[in-house]
Amino acid sequence: MTDHPSASPQGKPTSYSRVTLSRIMTAVDVNLYGTVHGGVLMKFVDDVAGAAAARHSGGTAVTAAIDEIIFSEAVRVGDLVHAHAQVNWTGQTSMEVGVRVVAERWDSAEDAPVRVATAYLVFVGVDVGGAPRPVRPVLPETPEDERRYREAEIRRAHRLAKRRAIQAHRES
Repeated sequence: MTDHPSASPQGKPTSYSRVTLSRIMTAVDVNLYGTVHGGVLMKFVDDVAGAAAARHSGGTAVTAAIDEIIFSEAVRVGDLVHAHAQVNWTGQTSMEVGVRVVAERWDSAEDAPVRVATAYLVFVGVDVGGAPRPVRPVLPETPEDERRYREAEIRRAHRLAKRRAIQAHRES
């Protein structure tokens, strides 16, 4: 380690941050309707997104916001669920992580996995004292990565505009 760290960390390609977590859903994960509780999936999403954010930023990263989570299909006991995450966009200290969750149905293992959820989370890199720290830029590698980067910028602009509008309303 040098005594004089670089002002801006060197960028990493999108593929560097990719993480997949998998688990089989069990009876302890079930809600009153007999399907896996949304909160169980939300924690799973946060876990995989946190791993991608930490990997990309090279250190501790904390959840600042869950920008969006969409549940598209129910998950059942016995399903093998995979959560795939990657850093889509980076700012100075923050980054957006996209997560796609798919399930392999236990009773139809030869069928293609079913998309069950998608989510976008915002993480902030923090130092040992908990203060925001610079994160390295993400370097999109493919047209798909470029699309995700541009869409993440749109989501960020909307978050900031909403924050400004709410603050203006509170001050009026």
